[in-house]
Amino acid sequence: MATFVDRVVLHVTGGDGGHGSASIRREKFKPLAGPDGANGGRGGDVVLEVDPSTTTLLSYHHKPHQRASSGDFGKGDMRHGSRGEDLILPVPDGTVVADKDGNVLVDMVGTGTRFVAARGGQGGLGNAALASPKRKAPGFALLGEPGQERSLVLELKSVADVALVGYPSAGKSSLIAAMSAARPKIADYPFTTLVPNLGVVEAGEHRFTVADVPGLIPGASSGKGLGLDFLRHIERCHVIVHVLDAAALESDRDPVKDLETIEGELAAYAGRLDEETEDRTPLMERPTVVVLNKTDVPDGADMADLVRDRLAERGVPVFEVSAVSRRGLRELGFALAELVEQARARLPEPEAAPIVLTPRSFGAKEFEVVTEQYDGDKVYRVVGDKPERWVRQTDFSNDEAVGYLADRLATLGVEEQLYRAGAVPGSTVVIGPGQDAVVFDWEPTMVGGAELLGRRGTDRRLEDHHRPTRDEKREEQRARTEARMGRLAAMEEERRAGHWADPAIDDQED
Repeated sequence: MATFVDRVVLHVTGGDGGHGSASIRREKFKPLAGPDGANGGRGGDVVLEVDPSTTTLLSYHHKPHQRASSGDFGKGDMRHGSRGEDLILPVPDGTVVADKDGNVLVDMVGTGTRFVAARGGQGGLGNAALASPKRKAPGFALLGEPGQERSLVLELKSVADVALVGYPSAGKSSLIAAMSAARPKIADYPFTTLVPNLGVVEAGEHRFTVADVPGLIPGASSGKGLGLDFLRHIERCHVIVHVLDAAALESDRDPVKDLETIEGELAAYAGRLDEETEDRTPLMERPTVVVLNKTDVPDGADMADLVRDRLAERGVPVFEVSAVSRRGLRELGFALAELVEQARARLPEPEAAPIVLTPRSFGAKEFEVVTEQYDGDKVYRVVGDKPERWVRQTDFSNDEAVGYLADRLATLGVEEQLYRAGAVPGSTVVIGPGQDAVVFDWEPTMVGGAELLGRRGTDRRLEDHHRPTRDEKREEQRARTEARMGRLAAMEEERRAGHWADPAIDDQED
């Protein structure tokens, strides 16, 4: 079972906003005292935060789907819904967050660094907030918005000052264990180290971190072995230490050839790395130290004598050490501390991120109407933040809410743009992108809406009715008059024909 993961795909979803409430306050002798429906609560955010106690992304490998809690719905008597709690996800120091396309969103370095991975949806307004002089008692409320959904790629790049590179079984783990308090797994077979190890080294008043890069073999930069998976852990280092095995068991192994092979793999990897990180010192130009390990054994000492002059010709510091007997470790520690301090001094002073205000530009389009063709029919798609948000907040089972949406779209100028695009009554209009868009047959609304509302929860504009013209009204009045006069004439004719009896005459005859 894996115990270390340094790359995961994380699917995060913000909490949904709570729905607003449509409620009417009731008082004694006043059953309809006005709207008192409150707003829904905002959904919680999903936040990534650097935690020093977290060293791996293993938990998100097992649980890649994370969702924040939703906001509570609004209630009557102006009781607003509670806000959803933020979901805090701890990540290791040095985590790089990118989207699915590989675009880097944030480089999380430093304890406490936070990044909002997915924002929660806004809560819907209650009918108290929707009341106006023309709509004094709205019979509807707005729905809460769904939370933001994103798929992110989290990649851990160790934050270490010194990186130990070399062939498997060169003694990198033993060196870290001897110089620091780290206790990595150590054995005498290749690929003992399957995960990067970190250790803190103290040299006098100086302190720095050391990491080893496991699995470097010929072809590592092209994906062979484990090198490509862990080469990313040397990207942030200040000093590169080549650990060479002076007592290798293989007869064809030579420390100088090993050094040339590893440098070739680093150069191949650095070509792609330097293009992506122009603000850092190129990988192959960083300070380099060569360490001949296992010189406490006779074979190691003999090999050190053979290659000492050849390594010195390269112009880099060479240290002969032994992780077992601790020979030369003190000198190596102080030399690395001096190089690290020099590299830190060359770093630019950290500057606080400037606060960037991006006001909405004057005359910027809030939406646009795009003409599309589907099965030979012309479709008009409305794309924009406001129209799409308003559609998500509308309860289409409530006629009054649909009428309110029509008013908002008309005020925004959507109908005018549809007319300009060539839409006519009955045209198919789509609001929003993708498959979740709302499709309807457009019927223009060119008059105000609040004064035409009927009973609460309805909108008379949605009814199929015909407003009679003046001539039609006159014809209807003439027909009613003729019908009335016809009934009166028939009654007079019946009276004269003797069909009506006089009660007084009938009583005298009896």
